Amino acid sequence: MTGIAVYPGTFDPVTRGHIDICERALQMFDHVVIGVADSLAKEPFFNIEERLDMLRLVFDDNEHISVKPFSGLLIDFARDCGADVIVRGLRAISDFEYEVQLAGMNRSLAPEIETVFLTAAQRYAFVSSSLVREIARLNGDVSEFLHPEILRRLTEKLEASK
Repeated sequence: MTGIAVYPGTFDPVTRGHIDICERALQMFDHVVIGVADSLAKEPFFNIEERLDMLRLVFDDNEHISVKPFSGLLIDFARDCGADVIVRGLRAISDFEYEVQLAGMNRSLAPEIETVFLTAAQRYAFVSSSLVREIARLNGDVSEFLHPEILRRLTEKLEASK
């Protein structure tokens, strides 16, 4: 294990797929900084503070993981964190083209920072935050895809938004 990796995303909400990628990244890197994008363009369901709080709750017992917000260029955030690597999760081949474009652009902007792709574990390959939210909104069971506390918060927020 060496170095610091940044694992960026909106995490709206954090799923077991995200958790799996982060835990696997820790097998390769000394420290993982989860960068929570304040991506207003995506119109997140949970605000930035809620998403930060949920991630901190999930990873509270791991001193090798920190959770930080960011806006602006990912490369600037990675540099600020002292990261050598950006970790990106790939669920399906449809993710690959977009992620390779991002990695190429990031390499152009910061050749000293590498991008590493981790494929989703098979049981999470189809899980996305937006899909989990939609199924939950329609009263489907998403408990296997979320930490119990995240499920509780999602359920409460959906109830409050009705």
